Amino acid sequence: MMASSSSTATETVGMAEMYDQLTVTWEDILGMEYMHHGFYSPDVQTSTSDLRSAQIRMVEECLRFAGVPDDSMKKPKNIVDVGCGTGADSIHLARKYGAQCHGINLSPVQVQRAQALAAAQGLSDKVSFLVADAMQQPFPDGQFDLVWCMESVEHMPDRKKFLSELVRVAAPGATIIITTWCHRDLSSPEDLLKPEEEKLLDKIHDAFHIQSWCSAADYVKLLQSLSFQDIKVVDWSQYVTPFWPAVIRSALSWKRIIPLLRSGWESIKGLFNMPLASEGFKKEVVKYAIITCRKPE
Repeated sequence: MMASSSSTATETVGMAEMYDQLTVTWEDILGMEYMHHGFYSPDVQTSTSDLRSAQIRMVEECLRFAGVPDDSMKKPKNIVDVGCGTGADSIHLARKYGAQCHGINLSPVQVQRAQALAAAQGLSDKVSFLVADAMQQPFPDGQFDLVWCMESVEHMPDRKKFLSELVRVAAPGATIIITTWCHRDLSSPEDLLKPEEEKLLDKIHDAFHIQSWCSAADYVKLLQSLSFQDIKVVDWSQYVTPFWPAVIRSALSWKRIIPLLRSGWESIKGLFNMPLASEGFKKEVVKYAIITCRKPE
């Protein structure tokens, strides 16, 4: 069901306020400037306590999966980071490729923090950030040869409109990388999720401002309808499932629990919501998909 314009506006404001209020907790108390899941390979022995390393590994694994070249002639030169958080991914990509990177975000607090991080790392000439709506991006057509969208599409009130906007700002032949929370794919002859699964998804929806749920297969159909090429989608749930238990352990450590409790109700509420995400992945109701594709030449 399509949300009304008033409910959509309320959700948008609520999401921006949530990130405004939780940014200090997420970054300062939990020690993370990357605002997305970490990647944990089952084949590599890594410490789940090192959240930042796992998040950096997520960025690199996404680039590897999408086949983004390092070659000086083919590497991306102009990048947009849609839903940029506090700018860590933008900074990472700009430094890695020597590219210009533009980040957009609904949260003024996160944009301000992103600008400060870029300045502190001497990259203000390479990275810029704007408070802007991803559904109506302030960029001309065909500007970017890499479109980066980490865990943003699930917050959008109209996924097709959002994906159409990614197509618009992408240059011909540009690579688009999307990671997103979704629900599990339905198996024949299913046409609906189980009632207990819907109930859990509703709780996660309310806790994390997920606009509406769909499956990875639904995303592929949308991308095909918009004439994207070379569409690849893989379920990376097994690689991110350790992330939420690691975050919870970090939040509950003696070092962080007192500052967390002192930081206000939104932070405390966020702490109580974390197990919902962990439960969703553990029960395999929530899935984590990476989707890559290209805009036609």
